[in-house]
Amino acid sequence: MSPRRDTGATEARVAGVAVDTRHWIGGERVASADTFTTTSPIDGSALAEIARGGAAEAAHAVAAARSAFPAWAATSRDERARILHAIADGVDKRIEELAVVETADNGALLRSHRRGVMPRVAHNFRFFADWLLTLDHEDFETRGHANHVSWDPAGVCALITPWNAPLMIATWKIAPALAAGNTIVLKPAEWSPLTASLLADIAAEAGLPAGVLNVVQGYGEEAGAALVSDPGVARISFTGSVPTARHIAAAAAANLVPTSLELGGKSPLLVFADADLDLAVDLAIEQYDNAGQVCLAGTRLLVEESTAEEFTARFLTRARKLKQGDPRDEATDIGPNIHRDHVERINGFVLNAIDDGATVLLGGAPHHELGGLYYQPTLLTDVAPDAEIVTEEVFGPVLTLQTFTTEDEAVELANSTRFGLAATLATGDPERATRVSGQLVAGTVWVNCFFVRDLQAPFGGSRQSGIGREGGTWSFDFYCDVKNTVTAPKGWHTHG
Repeated sequence: MSPRRDTGATEARVAGVAVDTRHWIGGERVASADTFTTTSPIDGSALAEIARGGAAEAAHAVAAARSAFPAWAATSRDERARILHAIADGVDKRIEELAVVETADNGALLRSHRRGVMPRVAHNFRFFADWLLTLDHEDFETRGHANHVSWDPAGVCALITPWNAPLMIATWKIAPALAAGNTIVLKPAEWSPLTASLLADIAAEAGLPAGVLNVVQGYGEEAGAALVSDPGVARISFTGSVPTARHIAAAAAANLVPTSLELGGKSPLLVFADADLDLAVDLAIEQYDNAGQVCLAGTRLLVEESTAEEFTARFLTRARKLKQGDPRDEATDIGPNIHRDHVERINGFVLNAIDDGATVLLGGAPHHELGGLYYQPTLLTDVAPDAEIVTEEVFGPVLTLQTFTTEDEAVELANSTRFGLAATLATGDPERATRVSGQLVAGTVWVNCFFVRDLQAPFGGSRQSGIGREGGTWSFDFYCDVKNTVTAPKGWHTHG
């Protein structure tokens, strides 16, 4: 895409909210010579011309973060926690603004942003502020020597975030990194950059010192690539695709930078014949949330053969009642997908599956009456275990249905992809739940529930779904240099 020259505009009005379109570096707004356009998936309209950063802006931001690091690292835990709580208060005051802007920018349901996502953004800051104040490891003794464990701030953290839940995922990284005493350069996704700019304003108003949080907008191959290869970066955290993660890991390896990668998924949803079928159908319908643009989604429905016919009938009855349309409408269940390129990718997977012999039980095409960015909720069956539609992440409202006859076969199907992010299990047998959960390759397993996330729990993926765990103390372990200080018995020796 050829860059647009900066016309001098520094602010856009998005859903009635003023959003600064420049970078936030060193406590100041910084323009770029070029811009890129962010458009709304709701109707394809242009929302804003965004400053397009590259190597120069990334270097500027890393330098600002490095300059701010010593003072922020030396700031007391109590003061850091106070500022994080102030940021949370600022988010709470602007929940409506954040919600309407993010819905315009990424197309997720406005009601979800108002009631769940943006309150969770505030909670991210409060949780890690409070966790910081309790972060501790009991001292222990080794042959009379005292051991004391501490968490030292690591330095500048490069955070690169996706477009499907822009602010929530960004603050899931920002909050613990700040609490730990680090400084940050955030590179938001180019398809949904707007709420990151609003967060910079909120953080400044809350008293976060200049340079502690920096936001550089732009494309991954430009600003993102420069950021992760900068030798001044001490930590990298990325949420996104496996191919991009490979580039980031290679860049991180050159500087030996610890990296946390939360990547794709092709998660199974196992339904046994002893399950509450209504609950199982509810869980399966939930996989269409956010138009299927959820990395954790259980897109592979694995249903015990003896109950598959009844399950499928109930599922189709429910799914056909879902309302697809404008995400600002309170009654809408499924909104648009993020971008025309992404819709074409989703449709390509479905067309390939049909060519390979898959049967379409529901959907199977864009919703032409609503426009090009709305893809119908889709269910495909008659798919081979090694079919592309079963093994590759579609990241859209597309589910497959396969059957099994034994528990061993269910586990084998569940573990048959290169991913291992999550799994969902519906069963009425507690012993089976324990037995099967223990065999599933996944960072998170939900039993008779879905998407229950506690910030103190470890989160991450196995296999090609990622590297590392974050959440609770695991976040501080990543964003810090964990130190053990060993003191000799009987105190101190004096000389002289």
